[in-house]
Amino acid sequence: QVQLVQSGGGLVQAGGSLRLSCAASGRTFSWYYMGWFRQAPGKEREFVAGINRSGGRTSYRDSVKGRFTISRDNAENTVNLQMNSLKPEDTAVYYCAASSRSGTVYQLSNDYNYWGQGTQVTVSS
Repeated sequence: QVQLVQSGGGLVQAGGSLRLSCAASGRTFSWYYMGWFRQAPGKEREFVAGINRSGGRTSYRDSVKGRFTISRDNAENTVNLQMNSLKPEDTAVYYCAASSRSGTVYQLSNDYNYWGQGTQVTVSS
């Protein structure tokens, strides 16, 4: 069992930056592939970014490449999402998630076992 507690988020103007954090407790954090998803009103949850167990490989959806950066600290049991050059279309509830699968890239929500509580990110134009 892994518990994920998110922090960060909020309201920012277009072009601004926000940082999301996710703290894990329970089982060994480094066993898990970590991801960030988001869900806008009326839309399905979508993959944003993922990072493998060691932190050596990352994956991003095309619309956030070059603007968002995912990172993890296995010593601190945290995963972060630095979001720069935010756009109104980035507005959504963001979720961190943990997958116990052993591969290198997971972009489907069904691949993930545990989820954070979600945090609102609102980007005004």
